[in-house]
Amino acid sequence: MTDTRRRVKVYTLNEDRQWDDRGTGHVSSGYVERLKGMSLLVRAESDGSLLLESKINPNTAYQKQQDTLIVWSEAENYDLALSFQEKAGCDEIWEKICQVQGKDPSVDITQDLVDESEEERFDDMSSPGLELPSCELSRLEEIAELVASSLPSPLRREKLALALENEGYIKKLLELFHVCEDLENIEGLHHLYEIIKGIFLLNRTALFEVMFSEECIMDVIGCLEYDPALSQPRKHREFLTKTAKFKEVIPISDPELKQKIHQTYRVQYIQDMVLPTPSVFEENMLSTLHSFIFFNKVEIVGMLQEDEKFLTDLFAQLTDEATDEEKRQELVNFLKEFCAFSQTLQPQNRDAFFKTLSNMGILPALEVILGMDDTQVRSAATDIFSYLVEYNPSMVREFVMQEAQQNDDVSKKLTEQKITNKDILLINLIIEHMICDTDPELGGAVQLMGLLRTLVDPENMLATANKTEKTEFLGFFYKHCMHVLTAPLLANTTEDKPSKDDFQTAQLLALVLELLTFCVEHHTYHIKNYIINKDILRRVLVLMASKHAFLALCALRFKRKIIGLKDEFYNRYIMKSFLFEPVVKAFLNNGSRYNLMNSAIIEMFEFIRVEDIKSLTAHVIENYWKALEDVDYVQTFKGLKLRFEQQRERQDNPKLDSMRSILRNHRYRRDARTLEDEEEMWFNTDEDDMEDGEAVVSPSDKTKNDDDIMDPISKFMERKKLKESEEKEVLLKTNLSGRQSPSFKLSLSSGTKTNLTSQSPAANLPGSPGSPGSPGSPGSPGSIPKNTSQTAAITTKGGLVGLVDYPDDDEDDDEDEDKEDTLPLSKKAKFES
Repeated sequence: MTDTRRRVKVYTLNEDRQWDDRGTGHVSSGYVERLKGMSLLVRAESDGSLLLESKINPNTAYQKQQDTLIVWSEAENYDLALSFQEKAGCDEIWEKICQVQGKDPSVDITQDLVDESEEERFDDMSSPGLELPSCELSRLEEIAELVASSLPSPLRREKLALALENEGYIKKLLELFHVCEDLENIEGLHHLYEIIKGIFLLNRTALFEVMFSEECIMDVIGCLEYDPALSQPRKHREFLTKTAKFKEVIPISDPELKQKIHQTYRVQYIQDMVLPTPSVFEENMLSTLHSFIFFNKVEIVGMLQEDEKFLTDLFAQLTDEATDEEKRQELVNFLKEFCAFSQTLQPQNRDAFFKTLSNMGILPALEVILGMDDTQVRSAATDIFSYLVEYNPSMVREFVMQEAQQNDDVSKKLTEQKITNKDILLINLIIEHMICDTDPELGGAVQLMGLLRTLVDPENMLATANKTEKTEFLGFFYKHCMHVLTAPLLANTTEDKPSKDDFQTAQLLALVLELLTFCVEHHTYHIKNYIINKDILRRVLVLMASKHAFLALCALRFKRKIIGLKDEFYNRYIMKSFLFEPVVKAFLNNGSRYNLMNSAIIEMFEFIRVEDIKSLTAHVIENYWKALEDVDYVQTFKGLKLRFEQQRERQDNPKLDSMRSILRNHRYRRDARTLEDEEEMWFNTDEDDMEDGEAVVSPSDKTKNDDDIMDPISKFMERKKLKESEEKEVLLKTNLSGRQSPSFKLSLSSGTKTNLTSQSPAANLPGSPGSPGSPGSPGSPGSIPKNTSQTAAITTKGGLVGLVDYPDDDEDDDEDEDKEDTLPLSKKAKFES
């Protein structure tokens, strides 16, 4: 919605009697079925969400104040206010409210006030106007009492404001201020303070225009220096005239613009420093003052934006090498404040503002500034860059891609001289500033990482018929920028442990990993190719050996995100490089400590088990089972071993696997649609089709097939009974009274590494003689020694159950297998028929 007449701010009164801004939106009125009546609706201009839905009750007292404000109470302690940008919009909604309540829109309040008597209200409405005392020194006390008595009543406040406007009373009061100061009449100055403060509370734009005029504003500030609560007057005028200096970084030729800037600064100073804290004011009495400052800023931005000579000179001096550092810092600070003012603009005006800056060359100027050594200048330039990225990331992406293309063209022409793109690309400057942040808390690096994340986020990238921004920009980013981002990671992980492990380096690497993890989740094949080709995961897992737990967890989170994709390209890369080894080592080094590292590692293996990632399950059991077999306070690793054995059983007995799938398909109820489709296919199949495409199985053949199927099932049941008997023996001998520490310690030293990685690839293939899961070897289904029976036991009593413990899953699997394997032959025949 672009109708500024209905543009409002929604305020609620909090427990401290202060008005809280709930957002800006557009107001409308309409019938709401849920509330059973006409209601006021305010939808946010940013995302269209509902900021306010309030039924217009016939008995609620609505007050219209200062032409642009409507105030009412929803409950005893819940007051609401709508502050309109334009008077016309306020009048329209006011008419709707009065129409529902059956009131005349000319009134300023729709219901009787409780705190005024009928006689007082009648006098106020019937009297033609408020007569002010003559503006004399002797009557200042009387004037102050009149102003104070008028503030509680909206009607009296309105009449007082009209009287002050019509009689030019404010200028007469300021003349008395000079007299009192000359005579050092402290009592009179205290009365003038109360009078001027009361006039502020009248909340009238027309009065503010008089008070904030060039000839009056300093006298108004002078009146507010003499607060009766203070023993000595404040020296606000001295600060504004002597301490505060107005600097024109670029000469402003428009006198009206210059006057508007002075006025806005002084009014902002009054609001922030001179007036008492807002908690003493009720009913949003200073809303018009806020609006006055707001619209002044909008006007200043508009006037500067239209002055092409001013902006041209600004950017020319910013990029000129001859400009001295102090001058450039002033220019950058001005541009930063200029962009901050733009946040007050409406969306369409903000679009025009940033388009103007883009046309003037703000991004090339920022590139020059960010390449300088001055830290303060770079910090201000970063803030300006953040405004641009948050407003329009596509504009920034388009600029850096064009810049890279131009550099590539130059590089092709220059055969003798090498041009390194990372030294000149804007986005690489941002990455380098993030990496080189000297702040111990890395505050600037965190801000820059957020900006980079916005730039590489595919969710805010555009796709048109001619081009896809996502494909083009990500191709550019991984070609020209990713090596700069990962440089500190690769430099710090050349050995088996981080070469630098201080806190600041760990924080920086954590930021880099956070961004890389975001890329894994959102960039699919670009990041996949980069990780596999550059062996990034191996380098990241070196950080598992860091003394900083948060960095080790960041590395683990990166790998967990990769495994969560269930991508076989990643899985083959992990298995080929034995990249579970650092994780298992960290798990065993953590010992019996029940902490976040322990839980996160177990959760990763639990995910592999639950999702039944067969390749990773086989890899973990074949290579790391000896290190993990004694971990029995959770059933995760026992469950992985069970999955592995089931998998090998299916490989060895394909007929058994097909029989199980047949039984499982018949045992579980499928949805009605599937059954109907199968029935339709059955009835649509006639005998001719069967004769042409299928062979009819004779009863003798069917009996023969049953025998072939039952033979491996009977063998499997014999092995299962033998295994169960051995498990019972082990359970009787095993005392699981507490949590056991792993007896096997994984080591990466040359002497013990052969336990995990010395096996050749051929030795680890399923079915090879030396592989842990091959028939005839320990742990295979073909031979079941006593030491393997313990691994299949399910610990349910006496043991400490960890964070991830699902013994019921294994029990249900066993029950399912029992039911399948002990199914009578007659039922199997029925299923086949």
